[in-house]
Amino acid sequence: MIRVQAEDFDPGAELAGFAAGNHKVGGICMFLGLVRDFLGAVPDGAPPVTAMTLEHYPGMTEKQLAAIEAQARARWPLEEVLIIHRFGRLEAGDRIVLVAAASAHREAAFEACHFLIDWLKTKAPFWKLEHAEGGDLWVEAKESDDLAAERWAKKT
Repeated sequence: MIRVQAEDFDPGAELAGFAAGNHKVGGICMFLGLVRDFLGAVPDGAPPVTAMTLEHYPGMTEKQLAAIEAQARARWPLEEVLIIHRFGRLEAGDRIVLVAAASAHREAAFEACHFLIDWLKTKAPFWKLEHAEGGDLWVEAKESDDLAAERWAKKT
């Protein structure tokens, strides 16, 4: 299941219904991402980031998330996948993303969850604008995120 939404979500409620009744599931791995109070590479002496606005291209975003989910399902024997990603203005501490993978075995659930968040971070069409007292700044892609995703590109 994929959802892109402005509204907050309850991770407990989402996971309570996730894979419910599917007795083939032996393990569920999840990642919950939160907005930090210090978001980007702010130079020394610059005002701290106070919030972030996420923008996306409706339709394109869901299509790309579906492609990422399909790739995970092709790599691992998954019973269920959940991706929830928010957009709009988010304050420090707000929930931004929930990714969960369910499989018969824990290793597949762990690896698939890690893959999903790494590829979502680098391949999903979201744009982040950080807000600070000194002005706004668009977030650029990070080499560390690209390197994390690169390890999955080597595996087929």
